[in-house]
Amino acid sequence: MKRLILFTLVLFATQLKAQQTPIPSGVFHWADVPVTKNDGREGRKIIQGSTAELAYLDIHATTQLKGAAPRPPHAQTETEEFIFIKEGTAKFTIGQNSQVLGTGSLVLIPPHEMQAIQNVGDTPLTYYVFGLRAKQPADMERSAKAGGILFINADTLKYNTTKLGGRINYLNRPTATLSNLEMHMTELKGKGPAHAPHTHVDTELTLVLEGETEMIIKDKTYKAVAGDIYLMNSNELHGISNSQDKPCKYLAIRWK
Repeated sequence: MKRLILFTLVLFATQLKAQQTPIPSGVFHWADVPVTKNDGREGRKIIQGSTAELAYLDIHATTQLKGAAPRPPHAQTETEEFIFIKEGTAKFTIGQNSQVLGTGSLVLIPPHEMQAIQNVGDTPLTYYVFGLRAKQPADMERSAKAGGILFINADTLKYNTTKLGGRINYLNRPTATLSNLEMHMTELKGKGPAHAPHTHVDTELTLVLEGETEMIIKDKTYKAVAGDIYLMNSNELHGISNSQDKPCKYLAIRWK
């Protein structure tokens, strides 16, 4: 009987741990995130919880100082990751492939792939890690059909001029975790909105890369600068604006 009670308590605790709290819409400021430091690294835990589509979403940032030894290669089991370089130069080794990528570049890593990241530049390397775990098991066949591992070198991307500034398309494809993941960078040259407030079923993140911005989410207005992240949950009215009469840039990330 005691063993049964103990087993039940452990199972209950495990289930509670697995049930992540839904992430509220709003803004998450880079400057407000506590910093942990060790072994030539700085870590920032920015967002953790669940969304309409994801059982688990974890966003954290790591800074590797110049000369910091890379962590041993490791793999995630049910979690898919994409990594965006905020600044610096990194050597990514994913599976049997290695590439050196700079600021603004992106890597998509399906579950079960061995990975390692090394700072190979002369300055600190800072990157955001977006960890995704679906409510259903990862679909590795869908991932393989869509292309599997993806390296995106920012230097090879095309800048498309628009009436308000410009846009760079990063990707628009299924993944192991998501039926679709879409990312693009928008630049607004002057003050004003990017578009009228709107809604869509996709959950959306907006990572501010440069300048000062404002975001309407439902009935509130939030402000964010470079390094900050907005999160808009499914079907919530939202709209972003450049709050200054000088350029701003942001990375928009949508999934379903």
